[in-house]
Amino acid sequence: MKIVVCIKQVPGSNRVKFDPITHNLVREGLAGRMNPFDENAIEAAVRLREQVGGEVILLSMGPDATKETLHDGLAMGADAAYLLSARAFAGSDTLATGYILAQAIRQIGGVDLTLFGRQAVDADTGQVGPIVATELDLPQATFASKIQPLAAGRLAVERDLGAVTQTVQLTLPAVVTVRAEANRPRYESPIAIQQSLHKPLTTWTDQDLTLDASRIGQAGSPTVVRKVFAPTPPTRAAKPLPEDPKAAAKALLDILQAQGLL
Repeated sequence: MKIVVCIKQVPGSNRVKFDPITHNLVREGLAGRMNPFDENAIEAAVRLREQVGGEVILLSMGPDATKETLHDGLAMGADAAYLLSARAFAGSDTLATGYILAQAIRQIGGVDLTLFGRQAVDADTGQVGPIVATELDLPQATFASKIQPLAAGRLAVERDLGAVTQTVQLTLPAVVTVRAEANRPRYESPIAIQQSLHKPLTTWTDQDLTLDASRIGQAGSPTVVRKVFAPTPPTRAAKPLPEDPKAAAKALLDILQAQGLL
């Protein structure tokens, strides 16, 4: 089974900057880490490979610094990685990003299963996986908490929808987004980290893919960000307790009783 896992590098800190004109996140020079949900997608892919054989390929779009995140994924057990990096991709919203990833998946060729994390923690849209499925005209299942290979090129996918659980069968090729509850991602061992440095990592620009220039970057992004602002943190008043332990305990009980908590 040939599995592509689309991963994203997200900010490793809440101290981020936005372009004052485009209101897009400025990623250059920003320390990043792998989107946590994508770790579950990689783990699901590696477990499927261990069950049925094949290869796991990582795919990501971003600046050159994204290679560090791809190496983390390779250390988790992926076999190879592709980075889509070009100035022409800058400012792509979820629609443009999904189109670019879909074209890259077409170019990789012969892909049986494409996995995504449930959503990215920086934007929380959960849109890119379904967009890629639509672009590739493939069946999809979102919010997967369990993936089980079946005979004759099919998968059983258990979808955790909160109030209900649904089990569906997909005919490959297909697209699946993975919840955190699906598994516990494995740790990167020192040996695996060392081996990851020798695994193939290829960079593609817009010139390496068959792309419609009107569908990528700012030109291909119908989403308009009207305003970006940082929320004001709430202020909390502190009330000191007496230094004597017994007096402090009594004062605390009085406060809790006054607020109806006891």
